[in-house]
Amino acid sequence: MKSPGSGTKRILVVDDEPAICDVCQRVLISEGFEVEIAAQGNVAQDMVEEKRYDLCLIDIKMPVLNGKELYEWMREKHPHLARRVIFITGSVMGGYTQAFLEQTGRPFLLKPFTPDELKAKVRETLRQLEK
Repeated sequence: MKSPGSGTKRILVVDDEPAICDVCQRVLISEGFEVEIAAQGNVAQDMVEEKRYDLCLIDIKMPVLNGKELYEWMREKHPHLARRVIFITGSVMGGYTQAFLEQTGRPFLLKPFTPDELKAKVRETLRQLEK
């Protein structure tokens, strides 16, 4: 998926589960994206400060700096990127997580998700951003 003049779209995957990172990386690279991985939110902060990303997939529950904290940091420091977030979560049953997702209005993927669900959500989100 390339956009004219801007080259390959770069996606940052932020998740502490290696299996999720591996699946995301494999699937998204096969779709033509450049994919970078951060296993922790604080690592992702450093990466965001150094490079431009077209989209971020962020796990909500992580040690050190969780997805909610990373998103709030993005809203303050990189608001353009905060609009380019898809959350990944293992549960939305917890009232706090569900309320957070509703408040942000950002799309999300429920674990476990299929490669087709991942591709569809990424394509749909990028399409919405281009409008």
